[in-house]
Amino acid sequence: MPIERLLGIMTRLRDPVSGCPWDLKQDFRSVAPHTLEEAYEVADAIERNDLPALRDELGDLLFQVAFHAQLASERGAFRFEDVVEAISDKLTRRHPHVFAGALVADADEQSRIWERMKAAERVARGHGDGALDGIPAALPALTRARKLGSRAAEAGFDWPDADGPRAKIAEELSELDRVMAVGGDAGRLEAELGDLLFSVVNLARHLRVDPEAALRRASDRFSRRFVHIERALAAQGIEPSAAGAALLDRLWEAAKAEIP
Repeated sequence: MPIERLLGIMTRLRDPVSGCPWDLKQDFRSVAPHTLEEAYEVADAIERNDLPALRDELGDLLFQVAFHAQLASERGAFRFEDVVEAISDKLTRRHPHVFAGALVADADEQSRIWERMKAAERVARGHGDGALDGIPAALPALTRARKLGSRAAEAGFDWPDADGPRAKIAEELSELDRVMAVGGDAGRLEAELGDLLFSVVNLARHLRVDPEAALRRASDRFSRRFVHIERALAAQGIEPSAAGAALLDRLWEAAKAEIP
């Protein structure tokens, strides 16, 4: 079977005698950045709607799972099969409306049940019963902020609608303006800007927009528009640094019209 072939390759790569020197040097910490990179490459293939690339990137991500499982197996902690069993048990347990005949009104109710189950599992694992316990600090900042806001909302700490976080954005922006006006130090500026960004994430949550995806797509639009400007300047024989603000503004508006 294909998965058995993959696991066999992984075992060969880690063979102490005939394995790959690079693979033999790795441990959980050194492999972790590659795991994150592969996950982002999966997301990138999805954003580009490139299904052949998605197939390849999913394979790379699966290899990361096999790598971590091999490292754990060598320590006698768990095997790849245990990982599969654990996720299968978890999915069955968290979908009683599918596997145990329980009734769920809609997707929103299922999401609430899912979060309650996850909270109970965190307590069972000894992660504490606080609303924010178990949220990894290593998550991308926007994703972590969204999760923190969602957990706090489940505990009753939230605005009733999007007007609350929108007003908070205005408040935080005013505070940032005041610090800027008095030449605040880097620490104060970072703190106020961080509060502003956190408020923007809360607004995104209320609007049911993924802030990570929104910023990624905004960055992509900026990149494509900037390339459009560079090409327009090159066609006129003008260096960007010599274009001047007025010309750059005109080209930017043209780029926005061309690339909405």
